[in-house]
Amino acid sequence: MIAENIQVKDVMTRGVVTVPMDSNAVEIARTMADNNVSAIVAIEENGETFGVISDVDILRKMKDKNWEISSVEDIMSDLVETINPSSTVRDAADLMVNKKVHRLIVMSEETVGASYRPVGILSARDIIKQLFQK
Repeated sequence: MIAENIQVKDVMTRGVVTVPMDSNAVEIARTMADNNVSAIVAIEENGETFGVISDVDILRKMKDKNWEISSVEDIMSDLVETINPSSTVRDAADLMVNKKVHRLIVMSEETVGASYRPVGILSARDIIKQLFQK
């Protein structure tokens, strides 16, 4: 059972690898490889989150001719599921299951610093790892 008192901020991967909206597929894939991540966040010039791109999104696009010139908008999932750092891991797991997603973008609390910006990612793998830590 997922502990009710563990918060997302205690389990999430801190920091978010981002790419600007004018990136192409090669730049996105290179950024993912260079940072050893399976997902990145596409951001607008003002830093607002626009979408999420996973390694599977890149693989799907690779089947297309001239996939290398595909834009962020051609590749990304525009459905971005977010959660606050103070939410419980139980709430995050429930959200993932209900929305059928593998990761959530953790957004800063609106009253803290640069409000509502991505500060981390919580993946299903992060939750499962937490279950078995002693």
